[in-house]
Amino acid sequence: MQQKIAIVTGGHSGIGLAIAATLRSDGYRVITCGRSAVPEDEDHMVCDIRDPSAVTALVETVHRRHGGLDLLVNNAGGSPEADAASASPRFSERIIALNLLAPINLAQAALPLLRERRGSIVNIASISALRPSPGTAAYAAAKAGLIAYGRSVAHEWGPEVRVNAIAVGYVETDNASDTYGDEATRARIAATLAARRLADPEDIAHAVLFLASHAASYITGTTLSVDGGGERPSFLDIVQAGSARPPS
Repeated sequence: MQQKIAIVTGGHSGIGLAIAATLRSDGYRVITCGRSAVPEDEDHMVCDIRDPSAVTALVETVHRRHGGLDLLVNNAGGSPEADAASASPRFSERIIALNLLAPINLAQAALPLLRERRGSIVNIASISALRPSPGTAAYAAAKAGLIAYGRSVAHEWGPEVRVNAIAVGYVETDNASDTYGDEATRARIAATLAARRLADPEDIAHAVLFLASHAASYITGTTLSVDGGGERPSFLDIVQAGSARPPS
């Protein structure tokens, strides 16, 4: 059988690393990309995905070396915190370029190859796209745009190419303490989730593998929330606390 080929952006750290490893264990040849070189990995390519010409070169090189493409995982992204009232236009442009425009350009560049093999695209979005995200408003807007984009092009490109998104919740990555605080703080966050734990990167990777598989052949234009069931609504605690107060 012809080996399946995948591109995973940002595939050498965090969630991307787990996605690449899981796809490889399923028989994929995985090409990762990032702005820094990884000399020991022959399947890693240096590419600033915010540069459309670099994206085109990446896809052309994958075609030349491997003959085609079955899966594109738009994983690279992120944002530091920023006050929406004072964030510079340049900051917002760079956040939107990384989290929305880069995946759009990659999807467009990869489309001819994916059509040939009836492949699929999985966009790594975020629960920030589905609920308020104070402190990362531009990021949330970009991820919401990515979900909307995928829903639209699933109609334009189907049935040859399926396009789905994953709304990622809280994930226990190597730098989780920078995002969610110390272990005790993360435990408090976990206690608000139905699953009572933060996700492992492999939880996201397994969702990618499912969406790329034949088992998901009738799933397109959708967003799969991998968020441990989401957070318990805070108003319930407020109401409970209010009910517990003795009458004045």
